[in-house]
Amino acid sequence: MATFISVPLKKSSEVDLSKPLSKFISATYPSGEEQAEYCRAAEELNKLRKSAVGRPLDKHESSLETLFRYYDQLCCIEAKFPFSENQICLTFTWKDAFDKGSLFGGSTKLALANVGYEKSCVLFNCGALASQVASEQNLDNDVGLRTSAKYYQIASGAFAHIKDTVLSALNREPTMDLSPDTVGTLSQIMLAQAQEVFFLKAAADKMKDAIIAKLANQAADYYGDAFKQCQYRENLPKEVLPVLAAKHCIMQANAEYHQSILAKQQKKFGEEISRLQHAAELVKTVASRYDEYVNVKELSDKISRALTAAKKDNDFIYHDRIPDLKDLEPIGKASMVKPTPVSVPISQKFTDLFEKMVPLTVQQALSGYNQRKALLINSLIGQMKEATNVSNGVLASLNLPAAVEDVSGDSIPQSILEKSKSVIQQGGVQTIDQLIKDLPELLQRNREILEESFKMLAEEEATDNELKTKFKERWQRTPSSELYKSLRSEGDKCRAMLDQAVHADKTVKDRYAAARNTIALLCKPEAELSAAIPSANPAKTLQGSEVVTVLKTLLAQLDEVKKEREALEKELKSISFDMTSKFLTALAQDGVINEEAISVSELDRIYGSHTQNVQANLKKQEELLNNIRVRLHFSFMYV
Repeated sequence: MATFISVPLKKSSEVDLSKPLSKFISATYPSGEEQAEYCRAAEELNKLRKSAVGRPLDKHESSLETLFRYYDQLCCIEAKFPFSENQICLTFTWKDAFDKGSLFGGSTKLALANVGYEKSCVLFNCGALASQVASEQNLDNDVGLRTSAKYYQIASGAFAHIKDTVLSALNREPTMDLSPDTVGTLSQIMLAQAQEVFFLKAAADKMKDAIIAKLANQAADYYGDAFKQCQYRENLPKEVLPVLAAKHCIMQANAEYHQSILAKQQKKFGEEISRLQHAAELVKTVASRYDEYVNVKELSDKISRALTAAKKDNDFIYHDRIPDLKDLEPIGKASMVKPTPVSVPISQKFTDLFEKMVPLTVQQALSGYNQRKALLINSLIGQMKEATNVSNGVLASLNLPAAVEDVSGDSIPQSILEKSKSVIQQGGVQTIDQLIKDLPELLQRNREILEESFKMLAEEEATDNELKTKFKERWQRTPSSELYKSLRSEGDKCRAMLDQAVHADKTVKDRYAAARNTIALLCKPEAELSAAIPSANPAKTLQGSEVVTVLKTLLAQLDEVKKEREALEKELKSISFDMTSKFLTALAQDGVINEEAISVSELDRIYGSHTQNVQANLKKQEELLNNIRVRLHFSFMYV
């Protein structure tokens, strides 16, 4: 009866890891012992790959350990070397584990320059070999049962991990054996088999029938789920579906058999017969439909004997009513298994060949920290600049500070003098006229640069397509349309921005034309400027009044708030803190760098007080603007 499903291994083409890694090491690290050590490690890694995937593997735990070590090493080097088509380009080719060369079996093989793809394929083989090791165990002894259950759960965990990660790791559709649906089904099958092994162990240990029944019923449930999933997996071997269907019935029959023993112990003789009849029907179904795949004669005979004896005792002694199966209480379930999570290192004997190589990891952490720092600083500075714009807008709408600078009308307001000085220092209308004149030429130059860039991308794509047509499957490079998709997207954005700029330029020109005479006036000598400004005599009655004094005080305070923001901005930009030692310490202590946690903590420590100061500054401005509005409303409106 103990027929178990094992998964075949994927096969890979040979890849030389040593040369490209050694080339990068030689170019990155200075000559010396460190460089030589890393080059030796690259050679060892190449040997490890050959041992793990370059030869047939025995169905033994030692072979599985080799696969585990190679997978662990891949996880470690992924963060230490810049694997990409532009830097270290390694192409890995793997065949579909279930493809037999038929027209309907999916892609026979797939080649990708992606370490994540290599990891997924190696982990698939870890799960596949674990299933084979589990299936090879002797289930007649306790050690074999324990080992088998352990490796089925490891296999289930490996396939479940691939299901969750393969699409993000590959960024494209994998071969059918690696598809989330397929590996999800394999994970469920392995889980069901692990539960069955626990049932077998409980039966061998002569545990209570109530417990054995629950274990069997849970296994039946797992097999039922696996069967439902497998119905849609045409790429799996043809014997898988009938074996799962048979196991589902067999586990149900075992559950009913052991529950019937419990019913007999509780003197529920009618229930005992009802459950045995159901168990007999289940094994009869298996024998008639799936006898090619499983043998249930021993179980069938055991149930038959028990049913015959139970009927005889009930007919002659107990005369208990035999209830319908649907009227019986459902059998409970007890799960003893779960997929073993993939937690690196998987191998208990793993030692990183590149243990001392940490700069790239630290650089990645520093990059993350710098991005968070820039985001924080830009956000704070952005808030302060927005506050300045709001302040300027509010004051302009209230005609401040001009309205209170000179209420006599006998001199030019200080704010107008400052604006005049600023315009003259920046070249006046002549400079603006020249900038406006240069706009069409600059626009044309930008368009030429952009179109030349698109032309180069189009030529590169045409060359790539020609080479693809010429070399067919030997041309394994990522298609140009995918490789430079982001560049084309950026180009389209630039083109849209230039189109928008045409409209924006027209708006600027129109607004400048409307304001040109006023700007030209600000460039005039002070006497001409004074003559052109209307008298402010209508407000003369407020000269020396308390409201003007209060408004001037509030405006002075508002200027101080703006100056404070300028100082805060300089402080934010000037703060410098080297996080290298922090990340190196974290790496030494934990083996990994939790960049997010460390960065967030340090940024809060370094910039926390500055953030509070910015928020206090913004709040103070809001209060001052509200006071200015109130004062102006209740005073000037009555002049």
